[in-house]
This record gives sequence, structure tokens and C-alpha cells, in this order.
Amino acid sequence: MVATAAWTSRTLATHAYGLALNFGLCGSFRGTLQPGIVVHVAADRLSELGAEDDEAFLTIHELHLQRENEFPFEGGAVINRRPPENAALARLPRANGITVNTVHGNVRSIEVVTTRFHPDVESMEGAAFLYSCLIAGVPCAQVRAVSNVVEKRNRGAWRISEAIGNLGKAAIDILDHA
Repeated sequence: MVATAAWTSRTLATHAYGLALNFGLCGSFRGTLQPGIVVHVAADRLSELGAEDDEAFLTIHELHLQRENEFPFEGGAVINRRPPENAALARLPRANGITVNTVHGNVRSIEVVTTRFHPDVESMEGAAFLYSCLIAGVPCAQVRAVSNVVEKRNRGAWRISEAIGNLGKAAIDILDHA
């Protein structure tokens, strides 16, 4: 997440770009988003950015370190209100994501994060990419292929090859329509 924010910001600051695309894998919290499907993550949250208060978690907004609607946040999320006009991108299902430092694989932590944020998918860098692009004013899109269901660690159920293959096809389709 930190590396993505730093490198994206540095790159966007050194040249003028008309479009930035972030392609990657994600885990799915929703049964309707099975491994292999490709989604457009239009809203993302930095779900671990905050503080523990005994058994409770306080977001940076609840801690009053940043206002919930202070740019680039809207309601505590980083939302891409103006994705590029692209027919291939528009065909993808939209998803709400969380960006994490630690990918979920524990039943209790999965329950906590789904109750708190109601995410569709999780990645380790998506919100950082969106944040950097919104700050730079560069049109962007975050596109992810689901490689696994977010559950107790179950590597046998991962479908990384299928996800990468479908992501590659989606990327080519998006680029062909750019």
C-alpha cells in the first residue's frame, strides 16, 4: 500500500497522464463474486487506518485526524466518481473494496471487517492507487480479478491462474477501447 502510493504519486508528478489503470488480483467477500470474475473497484477504504480502543476500532475519521468528507474521502471512502469513459470498463461489475496490509484469513477478523465496512473485495493496494490518482487529478480505474473467496486460509480453493487470465483479457479489452 505504501509503495503503491509513493510510486504512483511520484510517477504522476513527473509526467502528464490522461489515464491511469491499476490491474490486480483481489479476494471476494461476496458469493456473487466468485474466483475468476473481473470487477471495477469504484470505491475503496483504508480499513486498517485507525486505532484500537480496547475491543473497539476507531477510524482516522472517528479519531478526528481527518474529516470523513475531506478530499479525497467521501463518507470515509475513496470514491472514483469519474472513471474514464470506456465501454469495456463499463461492462464490468462494480465493487466496493477495502485495502489492507494483512489479507484476511481468520473467521473472526473476516466477520469484524464485513460488519464494519460491508466490502465486496479486498486488495493490498487499491485505495492507495485511487487516492494518488484523485490527488493528482488523473482519470483512473482500479480493475481486479477475484482469485479467491475471503475465508479461513484455503489455498486449495484459490484460482490464481484463471483470475490472471481473465484479468489479462479484460485489460486488453479496456486498452482497446481507450
